[in-house]
Amino acid sequence: MEADGPAEEWRGWRAAAEEALYGPDGFYRRPEGPAGHFRTSVHASPLFARAVARLLCLVDEALGRPAALDFVDMAAGRGELAAGVLAALPADVAARTRVHAVEIAGRPGGLDHRIEWLPEPPRGITGLLFANEWLDNVPVEVAEVDAAGVPRRVLVRRDGSERLGEPVAEAEAEWLARWWPLPAEQGLRAEIGLPRDISWAAAVSRVERGLAVAVDYAHTADTRPPFGTLTGFREGRETAPVPDGSCDITAHVALDACAAYAPPGARLLTQRDALRALGVTGARPSLSLASARPEEYVRALARAGEAAELTAAGGLGDFGWLVRPVGVPGPAALFVDVPDHEEQ
Repeated sequence: MEADGPAEEWRGWRAAAEEALYGPDGFYRRPEGPAGHFRTSVHASPLFARAVARLLCLVDEALGRPAALDFVDMAAGRGELAAGVLAALPADVAARTRVHAVEIAGRPGGLDHRIEWLPEPPRGITGLLFANEWLDNVPVEVAEVDAAGVPRRVLVRRDGSERLGEPVAEAEAEWLARWWPLPAEQGLRAEIGLPRDISWAAAVSRVERGLAVAVDYAHTADTRPPFGTLTGFREGRETAPVPDGSCDITAHVALDACAAYAPPGARLLTQRDALRALGVTGARPSLSLASARPEEYVRALARAGEAAELTAAGGLGDFGWLVRPVGVPGPAALFVDVPDHEEQ
């Protein structure tokens, strides 16, 4: 760790990442958008948007088919998921659906006029709030254990050099003690997920009736990594996290803490199980189809490959889905036969 430099250049990772990602010249305001640097489930296959559309239809049924049905896409990027869901909805559902894309960047050109572009989610949502890879980009402080066994805030400069600051205290110390206790071993690190818990609870509070879902890189109490997960992405490759606006800065999410912070009733699933419950499987088409209808076989084979990527162990299939029904039991019943990764 770097120990030199004026004190005013050093700040905690939360403030540094906030400016680097969302400031006037931040990474998420760049014209190429997130898709120019990394690939999410949304970009991997249209099957993902279709699965979310099916989930919205199930929420619609549970709500009794309201006159106005909301779909809220948190951290919408350039509106890819919002547009994909709208295109995949049955005509009668699409006609009643109000689609809201929530993103700090400006509205992209050519986006479907039916999609409302917002800087924050609307209030009184009746429908589905869906946050795909949002929480991992909510900036957090990083803690590291010093030589005396004390967890301290990690301070960082714009060039990515780090040094240790003051001991972690108050609410952040309480969060660490409950959700990510660090043994007194020098060099162990953790990301303090309290801002994500608060952000998730605030998003859930916008849902009046329906379902809130967060999908993200995740870990739980029994799988916390000993040195944290803070990293960067630039042009499709993982890189050092440097808070200068040139790269994405991300860290995996303690979804079990988020589930406990909001009102009770959430479930934690893997993406593999959630998507399978929504009809996405990697099953290959029958070989008999190859000779009877070869073009259809090729399309079905391509879909099977995309489904396999979305549900793959060690990849996208290991993502966590935090599912929180609000005021309706129906949507949660979709996953009734799916084993909980962790129940809260």
